[in-house]
Amino acid sequence: MEVAKSPLAARKVIRGLVDGKGELGVVPTMGDLHEGHLSLVRMSLQRCGRTAVSIFVNPRQFGPGEDLDRYPRNEKRDLELLGEMGVDLVFMPKPRDIYSSRDRTRVTVNSVTDYLCGAHRPGHFDGVALIVAKLFNILSPDIAFFGQKDAQQAVVIQRMAADLDFPVKIKLGPIVREENGLAMSSRNRYLNQEQRERAGSIYGGLRKAKRAVDGGERDSARVSAIITGAVEKAGMSVEYAEVVDAQRMTPVKRVEGRVLLAVAAYMDEVRLIDNIALNVGGDRAEEMLLEFPEWSRYE
Repeated sequence: MEVAKSPLAARKVIRGLVDGKGELGVVPTMGDLHEGHLSLVRMSLQRCGRTAVSIFVNPRQFGPGEDLDRYPRNEKRDLELLGEMGVDLVFMPKPRDIYSSRDRTRVTVNSVTDYLCGAHRPGHFDGVALIVAKLFNILSPDIAFFGQKDAQQAVVIQRMAADLDFPVKIKLGPIVREENGLAMSSRNRYLNQEQRERAGSIYGGLRKAKRAVDGGERDSARVSAIITGAVEKAGMSVEYAEVVDAQRMTPVKRVEGRVLLAVAAYMDEVRLIDNIALNVGGDRAEEMLLEFPEWSRYE
């Protein structure tokens, strides 16, 4: 396994990896790898001839007062795990290798960032779009793998890749959960055992809402209220609990077609997000991944 610290070094490795050896898969991460990340790495290893993983805690996607300085990091363990899995390249730049004081270019994906996390974390998705655009340019993947947990991010990246004609396919992996349903996240490390147990109510609320949709409930406000009630009952505060159009990320009044049930809640100081994406037609509500290959010319 090669480890590259600079864009130039990464490009040199990539040139050797892709020479007649099948597609290159890339899994962008911020490190402190858990089973959610590793499931995406396995997807790439199974589908692609070569796999690269990036580990970069991106300062541009953290707002003032957020947890950039204390975000979990464990580079030694991450490298051991990826080496054991058979990853070909780990790209581990420092912020100085990616950004400079002369940077003036920004990447903004409008409309799909107006609600949910985009409304509550101003500038967050500009930072996400910029670093992913840079990673696509540096690593030139054929396929990039992202997790469904960060649902709005997945839609933003697909829209950006399509709009800017990046020759890359975007594939999503399902949310990987702890035993009580809590979506796996590096930020779960901030929680003690009692908090983790209560935080499982986020997914519990989503499942309860999904059962209501299965039973014929189509009023978005009532579906959102089901999620809010379950989360607040567990002693957490709700930042948002919304039903949005799965492609546009805009609120809908009726639960029909492709929709996302999305929630962000605080367990004391820790912000947690989760979602269920549904394709609702007639009396059926089937879970789905937020993949929209029809947006891209390269699928």
